[in-house]
Amino acid sequence: MTGGTTPRFVLHEHFARHHHFDFRLEHDGVLASWAVPKGLPEKAGERRLAIAVEDHPLDYIGFEGTIPEGDYGAGEVKIADTGTYEPLEWGPGRIEVHLSGSRYTGKYVLIRFKKAGEREWLVLRTKV
Repeated sequence: MTGGTTPRFVLHEHFARHHHFDFRLEHDGVLASWAVPKGLPEKAGERRLAIAVEDHPLDYIGFEGTIPEGDYGAGEVKIADTGTYEPLEWGPGRIEVHLSGSRYTGKYVLIRFKKAGEREWLVLRTKV
């Protein structure tokens, strides 16, 4: 969060070597980021794998374009959704937010999936 304003999120669709989505939440001056191979769940009760990746700078929130061949993440990047979110819980193993985007609105929970590995999380869409 920056200066008491409502934190923002973005969901990038990334046409890289492996097509995936990047879910990014503005937090502590950076965009905390996860690669979500199948995109965010749209229905309550659905869950998807989310792999923690390096934080990105805040100015990346509006990025759309092509990352050149030979660079990390080479390929086309488009914004699939963007908006604000309300942080409900932010801990080392659980992040709960209420998204307010144009496509994704509602409560989402990221839960660290320790059995799968150090960077693996599950992202769930909840009913409320």
